[in-house]
Amino acid sequence: MHSANIMPRAKQPSKKKRAKKRAKQKPARSRSAARVKRESWTSRFAESGPYFGFGLAIAAIVFALDQFTKYAVLYGLDLAARGKIYLAPFADFVLAMNRGISYGLFPQDGELGRWVLFAIKIAASVLFFFWLRRAGSKVVAAALGLLIGGAIGNALDRAIQGAVVDFISLHAFGFRWYVFNLADAAIVAGVFGLLYDALRPNALKSPPKGGN
Repeated sequence: MHSANIMPRAKQPSKKKRAKKRAKQKPARSRSAARVKRESWTSRFAESGPYFGFGLAIAAIVFALDQFTKYAVLYGLDLAARGKIYLAPFADFVLAMNRGISYGLFPQDGELGRWVLFAIKIAASVLFFFWLRRAGSKVVAAALGLLIGGAIGNALDRAIQGAVVDFISLHAFGFRWYVFNLADAAIVAGVFGLLYDALRPNALKSPPKGGN
């Protein structure tokens, strides 16, 4: 009979060492999860249509011009103190703090109405943003960019000023149009752009479902 070789038992790590090892693994796992999340968002934007960037550029330009003109009217021209600035026989600058929707329609004097209209503008901007990601033509992308830039510009006014800053007054033959601003004009142009795209031959009747 030969005695069996007995292998020495491997020393098990203590509970403290195992806890330290697990603690080191947690940051690595969280970093890995964050990396996967970033890659997921990157891939989603990569799946956007070819006109997504073009539409975003239009939105940024509209928003910047809208805010610049409002700042210039309020603080550069001091329109509130001057009352009215003559531009042409059919156009003036007249300050009007609009508490309603575009062109002064449906005014809301209370705080609740102010924030409801703000939320509507933001919700519309988000909807147009996701539609823009699937825009199938430059016309649609430009129209959605106009809508996004105009909606965000007016929403920012409502959050900061409590009302939208309107200042362009058009009139002719005794008729005066609603006082409006650049964001309002962009929104109207965006709506007409979408109508034009919807009514032209072979136009898509709804936002495309798949990206390119």
